[in-house]
Amino acid sequence: MKRGRRKFTLEEKLQILREGENQGVDVTCRKFQISRSLFYSWKSKFDQQGPDGLAPQYHRVDPKIRALERENERLRKIISRQAIPGRILA
Repeated sequence: MKRGRRKFTLEEKLQILREGENQGVDVTCRKFQISRSLFYSWKSKFDQQGPDGLAPQYHRVDPKIRALERENERLRKIISRQAIPGRILA
């Protein structure tokens, strides 16, 4: 059975890091079924930025910007369709 992607809260990540320091990284990674690279990635972010480094970072695109991008793409297609016959005749 395939599991979906798990999401850890800030508190869970801090708990895992504390246990990793106290009980060892290998034991903690096995207990929580995470990879050592993920543990060390969290540890590195925590060491550099503190708890803010472990907080989820969502990059939400503003709907107005997304609408402008769609409009630009639509206009590019229109212009490219109009430019092709001119190149053939020239």
